[in-house]
Amino acid sequence: MESDLLKKLAEKSISKEQLFNKVKQNNDLIPLLLKGVSSSKPAVRYGCSKVLMGLSEAEPERLYPFMDFFISLLDSNYRILTWNAIIIIANLTRVDKEKKFDKIFEKYYSLLDNEYMVTVANVVDCSGKIALAKPYLTSPIVEKLLRVETIPTTPHLSQECKRVIAGHAIEAFDHFFPQIEQKEKVFSFVRKHLKSPRKTLRIESEDFLKKWGSAV
Repeated sequence: MESDLLKKLAEKSISKEQLFNKVKQNNDLIPLLLKGVSSSKPAVRYGCSKVLMGLSEAEPERLYPFMDFFISLLDSNYRILTWNAIIIIANLTRVDKEKKFDKIFEKYYSLLDNEYMVTVANVVDCSGKIALAKPYLTSPIVEKLLRVETIPTTPHLSQECKRVIAGHAIEAFDHFFPQIEQKEKVFSFVRKHLKSPRKTLRIESEDFLKKWGSAV
């Protein structure tokens, strides 16, 4: 039987914010939330996942013992759980003393080939955070991000989606550019988008090149 808290979440008589505050005060509730992620009820499943995502940002050390659970969610049949897991795992890299992320690096970045734009975008968005947490992975992360312009289009990932993702990649590079060794490769990537039909991508490219000292 589900606990009263999960029932309240299903009935929407407790908000995700209220549940988050309860979990922050009580470590014993974490296993309950992990159980809730497997619930057949969407409100419970996604509510628990969202609270866990918030906790991973605020206090990653409390969720690190359960990192393997979140790694398993990368293969979830529920896309939202996969999206949340991508973010949670990135947050946990800050406290990843056992280098668990390193072991799943290729699996994590294989999601750049996913057919859904949000999946790809989440991996790209989280890359800056991962590179800052694990500077020794900077070069392989850069090489993965430089590939986004060559990913295939799908019914859920159009050319325009790829332009959006390119913009996300430029934002990610901006977060950790000082530690990038392949700076000229990154500049080359950015310059390709100076004449993009997407206005925001053009602006992002121009701003990046001006900020980091490469002629536009």
